[in-house]
Amino acid sequence: MASFNSAHILGNVGKDPVIRGEGERKVASFSLATSFGKGDKEKTEWHNIVLWGKLADVAESFIKKGSSVLIDGRIQYRTYDKDGETKYITEIVGNQLQLLSPKSASKDEPESDLPF
Repeated sequence: MASFNSAHILGNVGKDPVIRGEGERKVASFSLATSFGKGDKEKTEWHNIVLWGKLADVAESFIKKGSSVLIDGRIQYRTYDKDGETKYITEIVGNQLQLLSPKSASKDEPESDLPF
């Protein structure tokens, strides 16, 4: 039986990306906020995003806190031990990235057409 692991997420960056490594082993990680509902019933969810290689270069150069981005990728689960306790992490590993206008951008400014 075939399987499919795909995530498409559009949201706003919570803080500047953290960049580690170099070249193809460069990795960018940041949190992305998505919201749903209206008014006082609006709820915000936070997602951990990971970008590798050239996408990490793009994140380092262009993504800042408050940036609006569209990520296509896959969901990844991993664990690690800290002080004898197992920690669980859910991440979205991006394989495509589209930079959108930040929330504060003027309506006269066009959206990014960068091919990422």
